[in-house]
Amino acid sequence: MNEQQTGAMRYVGTRPPRPDGADKVSGRALFGADVSLPGMVWGAVLRSPHAHARILGIDAGAALRMPGVLAVVTAEDFLASPEGEAAGGEAQVSLADLSRNVLAREKVLYHGHAVAAVAATTQRLARAALDAIRVEYQPLGAVLDLDSAMAPDASLVHEEMLTQGAEPAATQPSNIASRMAMQKGDVEQGFAEAEVVLERTYSCSMVHQGYIEPHACLATANADGQVDLWCCTQGQFAVRANVAALLGMDEADVRVIPTEIGGGFGGKTTVYLEPVAVALARKCGRPVKMQMSREEVFRATGPASATRVWVKIGARRDGTLTAMDARLEYEAGAFKGSPAIPGAMTVFASYDVAHQRVEAFDVVVNKPKVAAYRAPGAPQAILASECLINELATELGIDPLELRLRNAADEGTCTIYGAPFQAIGLRECLRRAQAHPHYSAPLAPNQGRGVAIGFWFNVGLQSSASVNLTENGKVLLEEGNPDIGGSRASLALMAAETLGVPYENVRPAVMDTASIGYSDLTGGSRTTYATGYAVIEACRDLIGKLVARAAQIWEVEPARINWRDGAAWHPEKGGEKLGIGELARLGERTGGPLSGQGAVNLQGAAPGFAVNIADVEVDPETGRSRVTRFTAIQDAGRAIHPDFVEGQMQGGAAQGIGWALNEAFCFDRNGVLENPGFLDYRMPVASDLPMIDTVIVEVPHPGHPLGVRGVGETPICAPMAAVVTALNAAAGIRLTEVPLTPSRVLEAILARG
Repeated sequence: MNEQQTGAMRYVGTRPPRPDGADKVSGRALFGADVSLPGMVWGAVLRSPHAHARILGIDAGAALRMPGVLAVVTAEDFLASPEGEAAGGEAQVSLADLSRNVLAREKVLYHGHAVAAVAATTQRLARAALDAIRVEYQPLGAVLDLDSAMAPDASLVHEEMLTQGAEPAATQPSNIASRMAMQKGDVEQGFAEAEVVLERTYSCSMVHQGYIEPHACLATANADGQVDLWCCTQGQFAVRANVAALLGMDEADVRVIPTEIGGGFGGKTTVYLEPVAVALARKCGRPVKMQMSREEVFRATGPASATRVWVKIGARRDGTLTAMDARLEYEAGAFKGSPAIPGAMTVFASYDVAHQRVEAFDVVVNKPKVAAYRAPGAPQAILASECLINELATELGIDPLELRLRNAADEGTCTIYGAPFQAIGLRECLRRAQAHPHYSAPLAPNQGRGVAIGFWFNVGLQSSASVNLTENGKVLLEEGNPDIGGSRASLALMAAETLGVPYENVRPAVMDTASIGYSDLTGGSRTTYATGYAVIEACRDLIGKLVARAAQIWEVEPARINWRDGAAWHPEKGGEKLGIGELARLGERTGGPLSGQGAVNLQGAAPGFAVNIADVEVDPETGRSRVTRFTAIQDAGRAIHPDFVEGQMQGGAAQGIGWALNEAFCFDRNGVLENPGFLDYRMPVASDLPMIDTVIVEVPHPGHPLGVRGVGETPICAPMAAVVTALNAAAGIRLTEVPLTPSRVLEAILARG
């Protein structure tokens, strides 16, 4: 259901076919593994059998003597300690750490950690050559969870790492990489004013983004030092920067060509194979193709953090929240840089409460380095705060949506991280939830209902775009953000709206790093917002040139000419106009080709809010649960293409449901992942889910020409809390550790008696 007010918009808010749809359903679209070149050879990666071990030596002599083996690379082929932060992604990592994650140097830090790579004439030979590489390890003790990692006598993942932000300053090495604290008001005073105080601890397992397409790339290195790299990525410019930094190359010598991408959700914002493929290609002088198996994807790429979040909330009996306090502990994997800070920013952001405090810890463990996963850090934090708000509503005898309305953030509310909100749609989402038929529908036996607010702050950053006119007036739209959520269609709609031309006359294309200006990666719900802004600027630039050409033809001042409906209108002859096609055909006579350029660096973005309603049914005999009804309500600012907004909302709901009920990485005591495949890693399928109803709320963002807010992150933030609350209500239990598997649920039911 799309409830929108588009005003005078002609194209924005419509639902045209996606420009890449036919290629994708017909198989013509080129994904990472589809790229091939003449003379191509294959690369393969040797991975550690230990979760934690010192590397005493690597002997690749036997592998190099095998016929058809062309090259071997190790960490020695990379810069040991490149300076600075890696480009791209909300889960930050230093370049030095990124280098050691791509290929281990002094130690292996998780099972599956890359140690060496080979290039050979066939895939089979490349894999066989891995067995000929001899690596001498000294096994070390591994820390595999927050408790063991934070223990005073814990085995150290990094022997020299001191806790940043510790109070007092740390003097002894620790697995706690950093501590961060934020506060507003006086929390102790707030709890003293409370008449009811509740506290609870919630835990989440490490989970994977579950993208369908494994990582793949192909690299060539020319004799002049130029490198071409094809890969499935969320940010070709980030890949360029990271490859160049790790290999000591000039960025101008690296061209990255993004292929179509079969899902990412944040997991394809960093590099794994790409620098290795380039290093192998430079060594052997042949194009090198690499692709991960599904098992490698699970064992050696970046999942979402396992977490433990303690929350304490105080309130008066009338429902006024007086204080909120939280302690967040996030696993970073083998290298520092978990999304603990985004978690801290989002945990209480939905509430206008004077007294708040958050403390967050980034903890390294012997597991794969985490990567971004759709609103990284927020779902785990919001699970804790929203479940406790629901529990508080029950304690106070107040409807849970009403309790939220009494305390909801609004325009002007200052967040704990210091940024006041502009116009936001949280209250409108809550009211829509109250009025929705789902909220008042009767529940059957063994069913429960839960609600939750989702929040993501969204980002802007840098984007570039260009528009070029063909001689018949078609618009070639070029931009630098891989399309993982229908952005080509949305950007084309914004171009059509701005220029006043039909949508079908706009041809959008994602360009390589040598063909468009710099753009930050596709992530953080920034593409429609920031790249859309750049598209609008490019179209405005083009309109200015078209108006100037028309003024030249009519011999009038450009300021006197109007541009509307895809044409320049004569200031005095109301019926006379020059359409965009005619101006394009006259380009040679009036000054040459017509194009427009847009570039932005947006430092702020409009936050997104959502409200979810979930119904869950539990079988008391088996503990099996299923979501029977789900409604997602979200403020999109303005829904440029409602189909894609609804798709984002439904996709986030599905992922959140899976996180709540099924999904978890399962490691044995040696740090070996026991479920590295979709048969054992239990993602929800269509039969597991109800039809997910959507309600689009539109409160336009005043800082964007078309009112856009990012919509991709927010949908995953609330489902876990809504589902967990509903399940606990259905079963009459109180579980706080997800996933709520049938065995956990049944055990709690039996314990309840």
